Amino acid sequence: MAAGDKAGDDAAAAAPLLAPAGRRPREWCPGCRIEERCKANAGIPYLNFFYIWVVSLCASLPIQSLFPYLYFMIRDLKVAKQEQDIGFYAGFVGAAYFLGRTTSAVPWGMFADKYGRKPCIVISILSVVVFNTIFGLSTTYWVAIVTRGLLGLLCGILGPIKAYASEVCRKEHQALGISLVTSSRAIALVVGPAIGGFLSQPAKKYPNLFSEECIFGRFPYFLPCFVISVLAAGACVACIWLPETLHMHHDDKVEAIDALEAQDAASDSEDGTAKESGSGRMGHTKNLLKNWQLMSAITLYCVFSLYDTAYLEIFSLWAVSSRKYRGLSFTSQDVGTILAISGFGVLVYQLAIYPFLAKYIGPIKPFRYAAVLSILLLSTYPFMANLYGLELKILINIASVLKNMFAATITIACNILQNTAVTQEQRGVANGISVTLMSIFKAVAPAAAGILFSWAQKHLTGLFLPGDQILFLMLNMVSVIGLVLTFKPFFTLPDAM
Repeated sequence: MAAGDKAGDDAAAAAPLLAPAGRRPREWCPGCRIEERCKANAGIPYLNFFYIWVVSLCASLPIQSLFPYLYFMIRDLKVAKQEQDIGFYAGFVGAAYFLGRTTSAVPWGMFADKYGRKPCIVISILSVVVFNTIFGLSTTYWVAIVTRGLLGLLCGILGPIKAYASEVCRKEHQALGISLVTSSRAIALVVGPAIGGFLSQPAKKYPNLFSEECIFGRFPYFLPCFVISVLAAGACVACIWLPETLHMHHDDKVEAIDALEAQDAASDSEDGTAKESGSGRMGHTKNLLKNWQLMSAITLYCVFSLYDTAYLEIFSLWAVSSRKYRGLSFTSQDVGTILAISGFGVLVYQLAIYPFLAKYIGPIKPFRYAAVLSILLLSTYPFMANLYGLELKILINIASVLKNMFAATITIACNILQNTAVTQEQRGVANGISVTLMSIFKAVAPAAAGILFSWAQKHLTGLFLPGDQILFLMLNMVSVIGLVLTFKPFFTLPDAM
């Protein structure tokens, strides 16, 4: 590489990700203020990153806390006629949240691009406070489904918070900012299952502290929801100090677009293939749905989101189901502990190991290695039902930590690829499209996993394979499809990578 080219790359890396060339800064514009702050301070914005981490954590807790006690909640709601049908009904409760998020993700992205990231984040956290509390008070199956659906519908934080994390810092800190969103979800994997596993059914687990007549005894799954809602209320207060990153002035919008078009035209004249290979940088001149680099990254994200969500649903149901159905006969506390240990392991991995992998190897090679190793690891799960005692708990914890580390590697890579494929003006909508499509897959995953799990428990003997082995085999097939999609012609890297 020539010295001039290297200097140009270094200058590009030092530029913040907030505004395209040609935009004049405005003192009263919050996006301009953040941009100027990034130019003046090359360091990591620790305080802003902390606020991002807190609000993202609280938005993720309702998702992760559900799984340790979902099996028992469905049983207590008396909607399943037989034990083998619990997984079937549990799947639809898990899917309701993601179905609601599917219908609202793009509108939330458009809202964030027009009115700002901060209002979207505040409304999302408030929805957690309200609807998560109501879910804990559910006395019928349909109330549980409706409240979960409304929570997903109004919690539109995932797309805007990822866009926000890439805009509040300089480009060299982008991977750290986005990984904070995923690491907060990793913390939710620690805190959420622990809250759900240890605080559900408190009158039975802690009779000295809670009586059957108190509110937590009459509503055995309200306490974990109440605790999460209190934490979310605290995060809503923290949103006061979140700076807005969206540029609020539009008088020079045409000027900025013209500058972008001129820049793209100059690039095309220098390299005839620039239009084809640089679609992720064409900003307003190209429809997002025709941006192949963006859509290929979103496709990968969707496939592996389906895989991870189906795994979480199946693992939680399989771990607490009876030994006679080839389960592990764990309690909700056991499942909560396993998921909490896994989440802590993922957190350490994301903060201490993954940044070095991404820096020296890049995001794609670890992505592919993680997919292959995840397939091999999951193939061993059915045989763990033959183990007992300490040996089983040690092996299942190790396997769960590794599985979630592989999932984190894939998720961070997908998020980086998506956000580097578009400009800031498109980032909110691009993340909205990503969340919408991903939520469709995540909505299908728990329902399909619940149905497949219920089928597997009814077909433990078969001519080909036992039901539990077919269960994990079908799960692995999804990962194989995702792995194939990481290669050409299905996938191309953005030029910036």
